[in-house]
Amino acid sequence: MSLTGTPFLCTLIVLSVVALVQPLFLWSRVRGPRVLRAAARTLMLLFAQGTAVALVFTLVNNANSLYDNWADLLGTGDHVQQAADLGADGTGGIALKRLPKVRQTFEPAAGPGMRAAGGVRVTQVRGRVSGVNAEVYVWLPPQYHEPAYRHHRFPVVELLPGYPGSAKAWFGSLHAHEQLEPLMRDGRVAPFILVAPRTNLLAGVDTGCANIPGTVNADTWLSVDVPKMVTDNFRAQPAPRGWAVAGYSAGAHCAAKLAVAHPDRYRAAVSLSGYNDPIGERDSLAAQNPTLRAENNPYVLLRRATVPPRIALYLSGQPHDGYEAAVALEQAAKAPTTVHVVYVPRSAGGHTMALWRPQVVPAFEWLTQEMGARPVTAARAVPPRSPSTAGARPAELASGTASRAGAVRRR
Repeated sequence: MSLTGTPFLCTLIVLSVVALVQPLFLWSRVRGPRVLRAAARTLMLLFAQGTAVALVFTLVNNANSLYDNWADLLGTGDHVQQAADLGADGTGGIALKRLPKVRQTFEPAAGPGMRAAGGVRVTQVRGRVSGVNAEVYVWLPPQYHEPAYRHHRFPVVELLPGYPGSAKAWFGSLHAHEQLEPLMRDGRVAPFILVAPRTNLLAGVDTGCANIPGTVNADTWLSVDVPKMVTDNFRAQPAPRGWAVAGYSAGAHCAAKLAVAHPDRYRAAVSLSGYNDPIGERDSLAAQNPTLRAENNPYVLLRRATVPPRIALYLSGQPHDGYEAAVALEQAAKAPTTVHVVYVPRSAGGHTMALWRPQVVPAFEWLTQEMGARPVTAARAVPPRSPSTAGARPAELASGTASRAGAVRRR
């Protein structure tokens, strides 16, 4: 039975009801010696508590897309076939343009939200450079199959979840495709192809989107193999002009790092509640030693860059949860690097999907304008740098309608 499936959830609901009702009818009817009666009543209580905890965990997991399957939950999943030393650029000297095209077989994705807005499709990708073998989810914009667009190449955004997190999270929990589809139809947001690759590649640890020889080549998986699969199978714009990466929490850290490290592969990045130092995630493999930490810290990479990367960064965060990291990147950036910082007050809520969900549309409006994919209408123009007030509604928190100073006064 699938961890995130309806049958499992319904089974837990039934068991929870049984566990609640059982003591009401059987508590005083247990017969036998005192020890036996005590043992039976203890088992009833443990059964009730166990089913309640399991039900709450399942509801939270489904709402936040933390674990996609039993292997992820139990820490038995391993999607790394090999992890060769691929060198500084993460390609191992392989001429990527000479690699033959591989046609993938796509199937409708299962799970909450996967069938909405035209449906999300999934395929299993064997990374020819990274050595990773994992699933990738793809959503096509409404224009993709229209005759007028049959020769059009579409911009692409890679979507990265937090840790732990499922590749489905942007669709099942943040409802990104459902929010964006009507805006794409009326021209307010560019018709982006949305691509969500698995980032949970090793059992019980966060890869930090890093290449670690002998362990994992997560950077190459995300920035080389996944884009190659997309361009092999869809009418996608070439990199870097038509490519961006977006993430929340640990995925936000990865989005900023990938864009800063590979301006030849990405033009823009969206980071929601991210951090710079990999040690921000205690289970990150990229935080295991000072060298890895520096190599995977976007702030350090920006400071050390001999030539500032031609990228644009959209960074949102709350005090002590992404905002300070965003400001640090803004201060380290030099032209042609541009940084757009969005301040979100603490009154907006905590480090949850409810905080990031209303930020999806403003972030994609910014991407539309920044990447020149399609102009937004005047009524929906991208806001100035200082958005959000403490008294704003959740949907306005990233829309940039008020001053950051006003939000600070309300804290």
